[in-house]
Amino acid sequence: MPSYTAPIKDLQFVLHDLLKVSEQDIPGFADLDRDFTGAVLEEAGKVASEVLAPLNVVGDTQGCTLENGVVRTPDGFKEAFQQLKDGGWTAMDCDEDHGGQGLPYLMHTAAQELLVSANMALQMYPGLTHAAYSALREHGSDAQKAMYLPKMASCEWTGTMNLTEPHCGTDLGLMRTKAEPQDDGSYAITGQKIFISAGEHDMADNIIHLVLAKIPGGPEGIKGVSLFIVPKFLVNEDGSLGARNGVAVGSIEEKMGIHGNVTCVMNYDGAKGYLVGEMHKGMRSMFVMMNEARLGVGLQGYAQAEAAYQNAVAYAKDRLQGRAVTGDENPDGPADPLIVHPDIRRNLMDQKSFVEGARAFTYWGASLIDRAVRNNNEDADGLISLMTPVIKGFLTDKGFDSAVAAQQVYGGHGYIEEWGMSQFARDARIAMIYEGANGVQALDLVGRKLGQDGGKHVMAFFEMVKGFIKDNEDNAALKADFLDPLKAASKDLQAAGMYFMQHGMKNPNHALAGSYDFMHMMGHVCLGLMWARMGKAAMEAIEAGAADVEFYQTKIATGQYYMARQLPATAMHLARINTGADPVMALQAAHF
Repeated sequence: MPSYTAPIKDLQFVLHDLLKVSEQDIPGFADLDRDFTGAVLEEAGKVASEVLAPLNVVGDTQGCTLENGVVRTPDGFKEAFQQLKDGGWTAMDCDEDHGGQGLPYLMHTAAQELLVSANMALQMYPGLTHAAYSALREHGSDAQKAMYLPKMASCEWTGTMNLTEPHCGTDLGLMRTKAEPQDDGSYAITGQKIFISAGEHDMADNIIHLVLAKIPGGPEGIKGVSLFIVPKFLVNEDGSLGARNGVAVGSIEEKMGIHGNVTCVMNYDGAKGYLVGEMHKGMRSMFVMMNEARLGVGLQGYAQAEAAYQNAVAYAKDRLQGRAVTGDENPDGPADPLIVHPDIRRNLMDQKSFVEGARAFTYWGASLIDRAVRNNNEDADGLISLMTPVIKGFLTDKGFDSAVAAQQVYGGHGYIEEWGMSQFARDARIAMIYEGANGVQALDLVGRKLGQDGGKHVMAFFEMVKGFIKDNEDNAALKADFLDPLKAASKDLQAAGMYFMQHGMKNPNHALAGSYDFMHMMGHVCLGLMWARMGKAAMEAIEAGAADVEFYQTKIATGQYYMARQLPATAMHLARINTGADPVMALQAAHF
């Protein structure tokens, strides 16, 4: 059975050597010294490896079952979920007024990585609740916050997001779920929602559904969508639970992966709902939830890759196959371990350099969220808005690729369920689809985010890259292996942006046909920037007399690999973009 060990030292490197969290001017960051973050992450790591990881295969093999309208979760899930609640892991960054610990979102993100790597399906229950909590904290009324948020922070009550319907996914303006106004100020919600993760289960006393619906007489399309709280059990004024609401699970989906997390068809039959925020402004409220969820899904992509990588490395060191072409490395054995072979090394280095770069990128993004919220910094808010589709789209694409690559290390055994590697690939696959399929993320990036605020934020990113290169161009050790590749990749990205400006206005298809390549190109540049920064941080640590020189040398070598072997992909993506839309749109629909 696969195992998982929390890579605490790698997380600490990103937090302290790279981001230097305790030196930042963000409220709450000064308290994040190495001892504090180390203690928190060590405890999260124990929960991940000792409680959640052993249940990962259980969740995959047993799945969830529907019995008389009640969903039963796999063996051990309920007890493990209770441990998460008791340990405060569901409320790390929730407001202290709601029973949370008030820690920065960055610390929540770091702990989440460990829990998601160990058991992605189980961790989705509190993860979705956290996103629902954030949406209500931002847009709920004072009364709604007082009634729901403390119970959601503790996960005594869990939360969901209900967007998709059988006939509409991305195009939510087509939804048919209705919200009829009632005399008491509530609304009667009627309709069907599908693909609702954690829509029904046996691990919480109540489930608070956040549901998008249309109030009759409102504007057409997406402008007529409102957001509603629809609890599974109605809540009395004193906070106690009342009657069962008119919402029920119709069926549960049979899925490719994340079997331990239930995915429901939810039927609303005149269910009592309560408006959140302004009428017809539901998407504004829901986007708080969706944007947080998209960063969380990007994390899922590389977190699954991390778990798969750990097992692939262990297998490659243990499995004896063939002899090294340069001479026997295991002369006393019948063959050498897999890890001596260059192609296995390439495979593992692809995974390692991606995962560590993705972690740095995600944590940097989380720190931008903290700066935007805690410092009320509009520039940070604009930058993370730009980066969100890249974090979600690029990291989940590459995370799935890495999980498959880890499976490949096993050869035929990787295809056998006994070894557990297929679960990582199957679980990772959904991350490319939900919370906005990755093609939509690419369209959002190119069609909306590049031009946001007059292009201010993408230009700020280019200046950030340019400034880092300029500030360090006298560093000979950094220049050839890190700065020069980063400069070349950044020029490719800027050239792609220029192509869109020159040709996209005349024919938008020229931009949209290259959007997916641009998302990947930008992802590579972002990871290239992270690796250049990490390379510098590792060199500085060695110069300062760090005790574990080997750890920092390994960081440098891993970064050099990414810059040499992965970052040049920007040239390929630019070549594709420069062909425009003509090759993509050449065939008539009937010719496919």
